[in-house]
Amino acid sequence: MGKKRLDSRSVGLDVAAELVKWLTGAENLHYGLWTGLEVNASNLGAAQAAYTAKLFAFLPDGPLSILDIGGGAGETAKELIALGHRVEIVVPSRCLADRCRNNAPQAKVHEMTFEDFEAAERFNLCLFSESFQYIPLETALDKALKVTQPGGHVLIADCFRSEGFAVAGEVRPPGGGHPIAKFRKAVAALPVEELASEDITEAVAPSIVLEQELFHVFGKAVDRIDSELLIKRPGTRWATAHLLKLILGRRRLARLDARLRGNFRTSEAFIRNNRYMITLLRKLP
Repeated sequence: MGKKRLDSRSVGLDVAAELVKWLTGAENLHYGLWTGLEVNASNLGAAQAAYTAKLFAFLPDGPLSILDIGGGAGETAKELIALGHRVEIVVPSRCLADRCRNNAPQAKVHEMTFEDFEAAERFNLCLFSESFQYIPLETALDKALKVTQPGGHVLIADCFRSEGFAVAGEVRPPGGGHPIAKFRKAVAALPVEELASEDITEAVAPSIVLEQELFHVFGKAVDRIDSELLIKRPGTRWATAHLLKLILGRRRLARLDARLRGNFRTSEAFIRNNRYMITLLRKLP
């Protein structure tokens, strides 16, 4: 039997939910909308609330039956339900599925990937809020249309790679997702009408700055512990460093070091390499 692969993304999202809840009182895992706000941790909750308000402004008239694909910790579903919508959530992580059940108990939670999801009904709207990039492009669009009623809608809010997206060495620039040109070409070939599309890249980009500042705090803590071990426990330090190399490998260690100590994750780098789009599509009858 082969080794089970460590689900670092799931672990990271679970830890992020705890951290964001500690900072803001809610478990939102999405970017913030920073227009008019100073970029600091105390404003994260307000920025995320502004993002949610922007997203909800794209919703068609309701009440709606909504499939929240990759629903995070259930905070968005909770707010949708409070507005009178009926929500089902698809989320593959067990930890996040449990958080969804706790935060949005009225929502039906499907603990699986969207690729494995089979709908017993057709929804008024499929929502991808920063989950679209983690699903193969054609699969995400085709399956969303399959589970959407004729005349229903697909709402996508996510980061896409710009045409100038470039990786320098082993360190990826901030952001990512599907290439924006490929996304537009795929949408153009579908039986849909694009009702609205808005580029909010510059408004969400400061989220990267706040994230980098947080990683720098962790990096300083790691460096302080490392210097103490070097002086007082050199054998323990050597063994720990050797173990990390075995577990993570050279490439992941290089990326981690860049996250903890680097300064490449900036608003400017995010804007240069990405387009953050909110797009509303209507499935043609």
